[in-house]
Amino acid sequence: MQRPDLPVTRRYRQLLDDKNIDCIVAAVPDHWHRQIVVDAVSAGKDIYCEKPMSHSPADGVAMVEAAKKSGRIVQIGSQRVSSQICAKAKDLISQGTLGDLMLVEGWLGRNSPTGAWEYPPPPDLSPRNLDWDTWQGTVPKRPFDPYVFARWRCWKEYGTGVAGDLLVHLVSGMMFMTGLNQAPTQAMAVGGIRRWKDGRNMPDVHTVQYYYGDLPVSMRLNLGTATQETYRFHGAKGLLEVTGSSVTFSPQSGKDESPSYYAGSFPQPLREAYFKKWHEEHDPKIGQAPMTETISFSGPDYDEISPHLWNFFEAVRSRKPVVEDAVFGANAALACHMANDSYFRRSAVTA
Repeated sequence: MQRPDLPVTRRYRQLLDDKNIDCIVAAVPDHWHRQIVVDAVSAGKDIYCEKPMSHSPADGVAMVEAAKKSGRIVQIGSQRVSSQICAKAKDLISQGTLGDLMLVEGWLGRNSPTGAWEYPPPPDLSPRNLDWDTWQGTVPKRPFDPYVFARWRCWKEYGTGVAGDLLVHLVSGMMFMTGLNQAPTQAMAVGGIRRWKDGRNMPDVHTVQYYYGDLPVSMRLNLGTATQETYRFHGAKGLLEVTGSSVTFSPQSGKDESPSYYAGSFPQPLREAYFKKWHEEHDPKIGQAPMTETISFSGPDYDEISPHLWNFFEAVRSRKPVVEDAVFGANAALACHMANDSYFRRSAVTA
């Protein structure tokens, strides 16, 4: 419960001037992230900033430089990196359980007005109780609109669309589980405004094909059909599936389980000889046929918000590194910017 004597202010710089405040939590629209993070670290404050870290690639560069120059702690709020489920998947991948990684897939879908950011503005919202000009910041000014205020994620001037709201979770989770703390080398996106034709200028369906070095990564977002958030890591030794509360590994031998069908085109004597030799070399002894074992782990449903904030507050106290610093956050956000850039250009983009 909020304390009745808790001080409040409409000007965040008053918090930065307060020597009794050690850290800041920034829960603001994307277009304000750079300014507040740079101001906070420059004032000697540690800061936790919601995802995506940046509103543009240039913003990300400036934020990383400010964090490094100041030496302050910056934690970005893509909370998959604090998930026990994702940590288990990370362990399995790093131990070589999958063998060589072939492909990574991720998807997430919603099917409701709230899931598509059709938030109801507060009924009393007006310029009398909202500093509309300050909230707009440096973007081109527009007349007061309570729906833009409540649903800012729908417009690229303030947000980063489904990429910055949802894709960033898939990308940051993938980066954490694979250990790929880097930006994509290439992105190719398609999508459109297919369900929510409400004046928004960001797509509600967005699918992206990435290259992370030479690793293909495929991500799909959809605000018109509900699908459980899921990852699939395809490896030479099997398939790893990760959901909000489970990790399942299904091993694969990578070997022929029966004689090759191609031998069906051989002349009969050669075909029979091939089959005979194959069975002699590959058939298990009676009663010793191998049994395939699928491994599954269950846990709390991501359980990421409290652990992620706790990691930040502990880092503020101990000065130890956080689990998702500005470099990681910038790399995850850049993947989202590339997805948006490719969507609007209708062509592939490179980092």
